[in-house]
Amino acid sequence: MRFTWLGSGSRGNAALVEAGGTCVMLDCGFGLRELELRLGRAGRAPADVDAILVTHEHSDHIGGVARFAARHGTRVLATTGTARGFRGQPPRLEQISAHEPFAVGALEIAPMPVPHDAREPCQFVFSDGALRLGIVTDLGRATQHVVDSLAGCDALALECNHDEALLAAGPYPAALKRRVGSDLGHLANSQAAALLAGLDCARLRHVVALHLSETNNTPALARAALAGVLGCAPADIGVADQAAGLAWRSV
Repeated sequence: MRFTWLGSGSRGNAALVEAGGTCVMLDCGFGLRELELRLGRAGRAPADVDAILVTHEHSDHIGGVARFAARHGTRVLATTGTARGFRGQPPRLEQISAHEPFAVGALEIAPMPVPHDAREPCQFVFSDGALRLGIVTDLGRATQHVVDSLAGCDALALECNHDEALLAAGPYPAALKRRVGSDLGHLANSQAAALLAGLDCARLRHVVALHLSETNNTPALARAALAGVLGCAPADIGVADQAAGLAWRSV
């Protein structure tokens, strides 16, 4: 099993997870042309994508789904609440339960509901039957269910949206600061570190920081927060960049 990010941040999100000849795109928040360029950069074509799995309906995660799926005939999987948030419904939209595992080809996928200001947001753990990749972003706090769902992962990708001091001192309006820092907002570096500290990390081979704010965070701060928990060098922590994404990693 392997994974890559085509981009991660408030201006667009998309990742690819592959195993056994199956390729799933997690979110599709870029315009059609931009997404196709980013797929090419990752050595993939639209026809390689077996399904798009959507975490929630915010535009930086769902903005390109309908057009891409209509152009290329791609299956789209989303919870009932997320499906209701589509402005233009993809032709092959399939609704999934937020509480029941399912499979797409060789990939086994376990959803986990998360607290976020969306209709029915979910994050996911991917498995090829032997290895586990946990991905959690766009959540205001780590619930016990999230912690339990991430047990025993071989790779983790965790939201490190903001540094709390930078957010407090930054240019966002007060209402937006409250929203970002709320229990239905986004994880701070310190919250991501606390989540990681509550996990058994014995099997971990990769840790990646996701969805960094370009205004209220830096890669150095996110890396330092997660590396401090693991006792590793900050360079050992990956960062999924808004422009460059993250190169393929094998679990």
